[in-house]
Amino acid sequence: MNLPIDHRPEVHSGSAMLPKALPGNGRIAIIAPAGPAPLDTLKAIQWFEARGYQCRIYSGVTETKGYLAGDDACRLADLHAAFAATDVDAIICLRGGYGSMRLLEGLDYALLRNHPKPLVGYSDITALHSAIARNVGFVSFHGAMLKSELLANKQAPTVASLFELLAGRLRCGDVLEHPSSPPLSTIVPGAASGRLMGGNLAMLCATLSTPAELDCRGGILFIEDVNEPLYRIDRLLTQLRLAGKFEGLRGVLVGDFAGLTLQALTPLLRELFEPLQIPVLAGWRSGHCDPNITLPLGAQVYLDADSKCLRLEQDLFV
Repeated sequence: MNLPIDHRPEVHSGSAMLPKALPGNGRIAIIAPAGPAPLDTLKAIQWFEARGYQCRIYSGVTETKGYLAGDDACRLADLHAAFAATDVDAIICLRGGYGSMRLLEGLDYALLRNHPKPLVGYSDITALHSAIARNVGFVSFHGAMLKSELLANKQAPTVASLFELLAGRLRCGDVLEHPSSPPLSTIVPGAASGRLMGGNLAMLCATLSTPAELDCRGGILFIEDVNEPLYRIDRLLTQLRLAGKFEGLRGVLVGDFAGLTLQALTPLLRELFEPLQIPVLAGWRSGHCDPNITLPLGAQVYLDADSKCLRLEQDLFV
């Protein structure tokens, strides 16, 4: 049942539901909730089998309707079916693009709540991550998608970080590994604990006043984007600030902003976040970049901008 925005259940730190970890020889569902992409289904199945997993490709993955991977009903039905299937252990999205927002008003939150399982994607999939965080509360994963990364021969840390998290090999107290190059940058010093949230910056702003609206209270905000000039990043962050999304914020993790250097972005980050006196760590390789390091959205984490690390403060799975 969809709830009016003013009456949505609020999901706060420490209340995240836990799905089950991806088992060896587990089955991974492939869905396309956003844009279309040509896919060699046999190649995809063989890619997962070579790594010890089964793969189920839902019918909408092969559909195209303009800039969408099939019509809304088809894409939503695949998402619901993948969550409901008792023999599906994790769900990975085909690609981003656009389309996830169009599914929000039809999401069956009761179904998702009764069948929590890892959902993986980024960019446009941010709308689904945020809707789950706001209305359901289980951990989902900002990470590699099938067409964009897994079948595109991205650098080894992309795949390694994804399956390390999905398989439950990282536990409470473990540090999320990050490549040494390029180095991370401390924008505002300090450390803080909070629930990791966020994703694509433009999508976070687009979902304001929707069932996927960001709730930053007590959180560590992660942001990334692609091909946005500096003035538009300023505008997007200012929109979040004016919408009250910096109130109660405990820290910021800045991901990749493809097309924009960290050197160019740093003065804006300092201007916006130094007055809040919260830690800001930048340069995290997650988003439209290679490698694309997976992040557990909705999980309680400890961000240390001085030591330049991100540590889990909870187990991710039952």
